[in-house]
Amino acid sequence: MFEPTAYNASKEKNYQLLIKQLEALIEDEPDLIANLSNSSALLNQFLADINWVGYYLMKENELVLGPFQGLPACVRIALGRGVCGTAVSEKQTKRVEDVHQFPGHIACDANSKSEIVVPIIKNDEVIGVLDIDSPSLDRFDEIDQHYLEVFVRTLEKYV
Repeated sequence: MFEPTAYNASKEKNYQLLIKQLEALIEDEPDLIANLSNSSALLNQFLADINWVGYYLMKENELVLGPFQGLPACVRIALGRGVCGTAVSEKQTKRVEDVHQFPGHIACDANSKSEIVVPIIKNDEVIGVLDIDSPSLDRFDEIDQHYLEVFVRTLEKYV
């Protein structure tokens, strides 16, 4: 795992605050699109060194672009294709240090170098993914993965 340092402790506290902010933002709002829109804006404000954050939602057995912050993106992604499609097929988070080394990577933004994708699961079915890209190699670590998974589990309670 990771070594407990002051930076890691501070990073964890910041993520814990982020999750409390998310809950406050979405707890009384039943609309999925509104909640995904606000949560992507919240992540965009909170996370440093990212160039895209948003959601893809499952529709008719493929991922379709949902609310996001960043440059225009790929609209549809087939299951099993790219980091997002692979995360859905495997039903697990994919943290990629260098997207150019990932087989079948879909380059929506040439500036993206690393990526993390967390599946959103409801009733044991993947209903979408949280996708975050960075212009830096190896941007996402174990702490990011853990707390982004907690972030998505929090979202799942309200979808």
